Amino acid sequence: MFQTFDAPTRPDDGPPRLAALRAAMADAGLTGFVVPRADAHQGEYVADCDARLAWLTGFTGSAGFCAVLPDTAGLFVDGRYRVQARAQTDATAFTIVPWPDTRLADWLRDTAPDGARIGFDPWLHTIREIDGLRTALDGTGITLVETPNLIDKVWADRPAPPVAPAQAHPETLAGRSAAAKRAELAETLTQDGQTAAVLTQPDSLAWLLNIRGADIPRIPIVQAMAIAHADARVQVFTDPAKLAALTDHLGAQVTVQPAADFPAALEALTGTVRVDETSAPFAVRAALTGATLVHGTDPCLLPKACKTDAELAGADAAHLRDGAAMVEFLCWLDGRIARIPETPLTEIDCVRALEGFRVATGRLRDLSFDTIAGTGPHGAIVHYRVTEDTNRTVAPGDMLLIDSGGQYADGTTDITRTIPIGDPGPDARAAFTRVLQGMIAISAARFPKGLAGRDLDALARAPLWAAGQDYDHGTGHGIGSYLSVHEGPQRISRASGEALLPGMIVSNEPGYYREGAFGIRLENLIVVQDAPALPGGDDARQMRAFRTLTYVPIDRRALAGALLTAAQRAWLNGYHAECARRLDPLVSDAARAWLARAVAPLTD
Repeated sequence: MFQTFDAPTRPDDGPPRLAALRAAMADAGLTGFVVPRADAHQGEYVADCDARLAWLTGFTGSAGFCAVLPDTAGLFVDGRYRVQARAQTDATAFTIVPWPDTRLADWLRDTAPDGARIGFDPWLHTIREIDGLRTALDGTGITLVETPNLIDKVWADRPAPPVAPAQAHPETLAGRSAAAKRAELAETLTQDGQTAAVLTQPDSLAWLLNIRGADIPRIPIVQAMAIAHADARVQVFTDPAKLAALTDHLGAQVTVQPAADFPAALEALTGTVRVDETSAPFAVRAALTGATLVHGTDPCLLPKACKTDAELAGADAAHLRDGAAMVEFLCWLDGRIARIPETPLTEIDCVRALEGFRVATGRLRDLSFDTIAGTGPHGAIVHYRVTEDTNRTVAPGDMLLIDSGGQYADGTTDITRTIPIGDPGPDARAAFTRVLQGMIAISAARFPKGLAGRDLDALARAPLWAAGQDYDHGTGHGIGSYLSVHEGPQRISRASGEALLPGMIVSNEPGYYREGAFGIRLENLIVVQDAPALPGGDDARQMRAFRTLTYVPIDRRALAGALLTAAQRAWLNGYHAECARRLDPLVSDAARAWLARAVAPLTD
């Protein structure tokens, strides 16, 4: 079993840990200390040893930070996590601060005493973050102070760093050799007049060197820093034991050194060095004493995001395999729902069953994230994780939200379906239909070359907006190729200015959440491609479109069918026909019969 159901934190641990941190602040001559969610790699997921925010506050969401002062501690979380944060933290110790509505600088200006000295670990905050915060605090009398991490001083049983061995990722799945990738990166640096680039994001390094690891659950990365040189050499800084078996695969131009050597290697660099200020630790800039630093995006980001033909073929295969597992699960789920209430069904039952169907494919390497199975009010917690303490029984009238995915050697999957348990009521049906309308709008979109996710995001929200509704997360995130289920730089979000390019995989997942009642989300993965010309279109105007990767029926029993237009109905019927064509040969007899019923065309 990949997923466990223990509660990783307890709210009542927060107050004594907060007191210990405040004592350490006083010993260090600091008024405050900022505890981020991120590790030194700015990853969304962190190793147990880097889960400082969760250890201190109890909050386990993937974004946020805590600013601790002598008399107050603000836990800054965005709209996805406010319900979760209230449930996981002690309200007497931590105040939930709506972020980014409230900026840290504004909060400190209003809350911190005059002359406050605010400590921060320079390895856990980016260059842009600290530069921006210092600018915003200019003239306030508040000073930011670099300091060794104070959490580490008071966390007595802090886990050891991960040391999992890495493995080679086959060129047949990657579509390009690591040597070719290093040569292209070197050419990019040379053309830009740069002698080296500092790489601090492990998924960039995994892509560049065609390696995968197991340092972080759910994401097959090796935690490491690297320096890529303009002569195609790469210096990797991590525990050498992780890469000891890959010497031949890495080749003579890739050297591996202990992580502790990284600061000295930065100090030894000369020439012009490229650093991504949005992801590199603030400490990197301080260590580059002999080089000229230039800010530039991580040179691996765009090449990694634009999948090769081999990676797209792998994604297709992985999604078919995963789709068949989902159909087996949905067939099983309908059978269990039919036996409610005589045979109770819980959220954990759903998670275990779905994982079992994925394992039965024989190809599952890991989950791509902990399965979200939220029924009734738990569905309104966007990133809900069920535990033995929160495990809720599915009840008639619920909406059951299942968001899940798998890691396969040939691809990463992510899919959400929402299933009505009996009649969920007219409000839920109408919201479900509006969410589906938004999903269809993105799926069917054609758009000019050069447009970004922010240009499309409103298409998914328009049906909800028309009803005075919305959701507090982006409409879509990038997806890796047997890498992170959340991969940049592409997104479908009002905050994303990155142009959508052919080969980029993104999620398409509008939702609607009514706190204390229900949550709805529908998600497919889609890939950007060039759109074919249309009769009457401008010949010179290049257009883009999306191709769907995910094929699993959408539950028509939750629809308010009268709200669908003829075009939307046609899209859904066509999608379901394609589900049947692709999945029918891959599933059991029982699931095949279920599939036939699930994809029957809408007629009214």
